[in-house]
Amino acid sequence: MRAMNAAPDTATPDGAHTPSLVRSLDDWRFGAAPRRATRQVRIGDVLVGGDAPVVVQSMTNTDTADVASTTKQVADLWRAGSELVRVTVNNAGSAAAVPRIVERLAMMGITVPIVGDFHYNGHTLLADEPACAQALAKYRINPGNVGFGRKRDSQFAQMIECAMRYAKPVRIGVNWGSLDQSLATGLMDENAQRAVPWDAARVLREALIRSALDSAQRAVELGLAADRIVLSCKVSGVQELVAVYRDLASRSDFALHLGLTEAGIGSKGIVASAAALAVLMQEGIGDTIRMSLTPEPGGARTQEVVVAQELLQTMGLRAFTPMVTACPGCGRTTSEFFQELAQVVQEHVRAKMPEWKVTHAGAENLTLAVMGCVVNGPGESRHADIGISLPGTGEAPTAPVFIDGEKAMTLRGEGIAQEFVGVIDAYVDRRFGRAARTD
Repeated sequence: MRAMNAAPDTATPDGAHTPSLVRSLDDWRFGAAPRRATRQVRIGDVLVGGDAPVVVQSMTNTDTADVASTTKQVADLWRAGSELVRVTVNNAGSAAAVPRIVERLAMMGITVPIVGDFHYNGHTLLADEPACAQALAKYRINPGNVGFGRKRDSQFAQMIECAMRYAKPVRIGVNWGSLDQSLATGLMDENAQRAVPWDAARVLREALIRSALDSAQRAVELGLAADRIVLSCKVSGVQELVAVYRDLASRSDFALHLGLTEAGIGSKGIVASAAALAVLMQEGIGDTIRMSLTPEPGGARTQEVVVAQELLQTMGLRAFTPMVTACPGCGRTTSEFFQELAQVVQEHVRAKMPEWKVTHAGAENLTLAVMGCVVNGPGESRHADIGISLPGTGEAPTAPVFIDGEKAMTLRGEGIAQEFVGVIDAYVDRRFGRAARTD
């Protein structure tokens, strides 16, 4: 979707350089800011930053030492569309399990890059388990707990040296829940000396950003290439996250990972994450995202992947699966059939996408409409590639179907759902199938 051209770096009056920006016709058309230009990082076969599309990632919540359950969950997340999957590596058992997990995934034909999440003891685990260090596609390092006191610098250096030895990129991921307290204290002392002290929130933001940037600079000094580094500064408040990333983006050209940490459960987590990430991506900030949703009891871990994809797709940044425009319902639509049909259609096309991705390239851009009455039904259906206008309360029991803006047929009776799904499948095959591409 994005055919990008880089603009030259611009200098500020004090001589500092701000990152160049990339623009697309779509940016101008829809009012989004130019995409922030960054160094591009290769993570396995996935590109992050530069002119690459925003990448969706997720994280397992299984015990990584349990090879079978972790392999299954990684596979589920990958099938749902996760392009990077992070796993916890917190002890010898989990580190030893990583290469076995990667091997099992490869036997299943799944080559999704696996990211190791390290806290406190990553330097030891990587040194003791070289097979783990080799099998991982990226290391996540938290500068707030990589080490304490005099050990901090040496243990951070050990992890960076390991990344260089095995040619792995790293994410330097700062969290406000585990911020380097010595850095925060030093910045508070500096702030007390200012003629006009900053408020506490601004000091905290500066501590987060400095932790990330100082750690990245240290990694570069140790020999890690700048295009092997991704940065993140995560908080759990929407306004704080927006403020932190705006500042971070203005002060570096590293690729950035976005995520609202500990976003919450259910609609709260979805709304909070979408509110924060949408603002930043609309401003051109962000190269990879994760929705850190708390799963509802018994809920699927894959929900966070679906929500991330839907956010990118509704913003027009990427396309993953045909999206369904559906009527919200009103007093004219007392029947629940349009709701049931919308759900059937959405679940059907999402289930078909793994196959269509291979055999019907472009099907992810399909637009569908399931409408509930005559008021907006025909109009919305004509705007979609395929749309159906179901009868509202008191309307004739017929359902006109529109294809490419023209009324193509009218469905009646008990089998409307099955017939409409059949119409969609036939259209996808005709428009996106191999025969269509060779004509």
